[in-house]
Amino acid sequence: MTVDKQTRCAWAGTPILQLYHDQEWGVPLHDDRKLFEFLVLDGFQASLSWAIVLRKRDAFRKGFDSFEIKKVARYRDSKVEHLLTNPDIIRNRLKIRAAIENAKAALALQREFGSLDT
Repeated sequence: MTVDKQTRCAWAGTPILQLYHDQEWGVPLHDDRKLFEFLVLDGFQASLSWAIVLRKRDAFRKGFDSFEIKKVARYRDSKVEHLLTNPDIIRNRLKIRAAIENAKAALALQREFGSLDT
């Protein structure tokens, strides 16, 4: 989809932000894995720019097992330590731990409601 510069939000001033704006921003999501991905990425974005997170997104997908909720919920200390050595992601112990706890919470929501989308 191509968006006219006049209809694109002012914050989308770089190619990576323009691509995100034009293809993802504001688009409804119903896939639990994708919803979880955005939850995790939003957590890592705290006090940083969204552009930084988007540039590291592929590395996050690889490091966090494609954001498979059940896998992330089972991460142990050894996985946390491994992620902390990955220079391609945002290396913050508290944010990594938050992603793991959020995976556990997402599983509880799925059990109770059937999906995150619900």
